[in-house]
Amino acid sequence: MNQYITGVAIKELREKRKMTQLQFAEILKVSDKTVSKWETAKGYPDITLLEPIAEAFGISVPELISGHQIKNANVSANMMRSKFYICPICENVIHGMSFLGWSHRERGCENA
Repeated sequence: MNQYITGVAIKELREKRKMTQLQFAEILKVSDKTVSKWETAKGYPDITLLEPIAEAFGISVPELISGHQIKNANVSANMMRSKFYICPICENVIHGMSFLGWSHRERGCENA
């Protein structure tokens, strides 16, 4: 198993989210003793728990395994910067990066 998925890493991620071992264990449906074993390097989480662990920590499985935060460098397709406009006339949904100062027709609505 990759060095990143060690007890130290699990403990750091858990503490960063201010979770106790018991709270984390309840999310994963394991015992707090199991989490303690992981954090003291007396065992490793089962591979089937990688996705639930990543979800509990708010990261992706590749981020959990690699230890690196993955950011979308493609600004044009970054959903965090996306805006959705709902036309009040026809109720079409239009996706784009910004709509400030655009008229109804410039937003792509043909029903103006």
